[in-house]
Amino acid sequence: MRPALDTPDSAAEADAASRLALRRLWGLVPRPVFSGGNTVRLLRGGDALFPAMVEAISQARHEVCLATYIFHDSPGANLVADALADAARRGVLVRVVLDGFGTLGRLNGLRQRLMDAGVQVAVYRPIDRWWNWLQPGQLRRLHLKLCVVDAEVGFVGGINLIDDRLDINHGPTEQPRLDFAVRVSGPVAAPIHQATLAAWTRAHGGHSLKEEALAIARSVQPLARLRQLVRRLRMASGRGLQATPGELAAVRAAFVLRDNLRQRRTIERSYIDAIRRADKRVDLVSSYFYPGHSFRRALQQAARRGVKVRLLLQGKLDYRIAGLAARALYDEMLSEGVRIYEYTPAFLHAKVAVIDDDWATVGSSNIDPLSLLLNLEANLIVHDADFAAELSAQFEAAVAVSVEVDPSQKYRPGVLGALRRGVVAWIAHVYLRVAGATGRY
Repeated sequence: MRPALDTPDSAAEADAASRLALRRLWGLVPRPVFSGGNTVRLLRGGDALFPAMVEAISQARHEVCLATYIFHDSPGANLVADALADAARRGVLVRVVLDGFGTLGRLNGLRQRLMDAGVQVAVYRPIDRWWNWLQPGQLRRLHLKLCVVDAEVGFVGGINLIDDRLDINHGPTEQPRLDFAVRVSGPVAAPIHQATLAAWTRAHGGHSLKEEALAIARSVQPLARLRQLVRRLRMASGRGLQATPGELAAVRAAFVLRDNLRQRRTIERSYIDAIRRADKRVDLVSSYFYPGHSFRRALQQAARRGVKVRLLLQGKLDYRIAGLAARALYDEMLSEGVRIYEYTPAFLHAKVAVIDDDWATVGSSNIDPLSLLLNLEANLIVHDADFAAELSAQFEAAVAVSVEVDPSQKYRPGVLGALRRGVVAWIAHVYLRVAGATGRY
């Protein structure tokens, strides 16, 4: 009896069975849940985000929840800190959760300043003692950039609380870094509130994120449903949602979270599903780019079927290893017709995308193993042609001042290129295994 795996037919059958199994597993990954009746405003950089946050916090009546990776002692970020402290002094419940690594070296002064005003501060996986580095899960960080006021107004994006013209590792910069966030209100604010409060509760008490999220969801869902009903009644009566200047009303949006429980690959799936459906364009911006096999395949297949696929990546590197990882994939992507641009005027920190004419996302998730498999991340996905056009205009402006990678020039060809790709893949593999990540990437 001949071995089944020795024949071409049986090998093809095994490959088909493997692909079918992966599709079934993919079907278990949660999809984004969209709601209508939201208002959305695109914000570019801290210069736009910080004043909008201060305005919302200054009007808080009951509660402010904030989660961030970096909270730096700089003028713009200090305005937010002052607003949080003022809100706490006037009796608003203010909760702030900070990542232990992102705020390393700056935590104690900030925490004391906020706590003196009555702000409740929690630190996610602190590393203020040497033995903290030995604890499991320390490579999994809180990379969220969220703020929610009264469970009604939310901010989602990739912007840390640090001034646009200041880099932690490189000091002051002449040009502001390129980054984005969104201000939202409407039904989508409820899950943003749940996620932010769950992250704070987990860091504060060390409880299971899943348990806390379920408890919070049970407490806020009735109120969220009531608010949504009121908005629908207003829409039906002809008044509709009133958007302030710069905001888009009646927008369909979904909040997508990446955690280490049920939503491990929700953000990744959101991207890949949209790319697979694309028939016109895929414009993607990521500060750190090293996608897994499925993500790369989706981009390459889109380019092969005639979709215009463009990547805007870092040209001015803040971390050299991240730049090496992205550039190790250049030949592979360029050979399939993907166009790559490097943003050189300033540091690029944005994590956004526009696909076709009505799908866009802004958030904290990069397209690399840390964001897609390890960190707590959050994005907002918007199904709206006007919002997609606004974000697309920002993309085109950034591309216009970027340098396109010449597809006719091989990037590190031959043995040297293969060696670089192998080293980067090995480092990524080891890092993920040490961090406890499982499954194919």
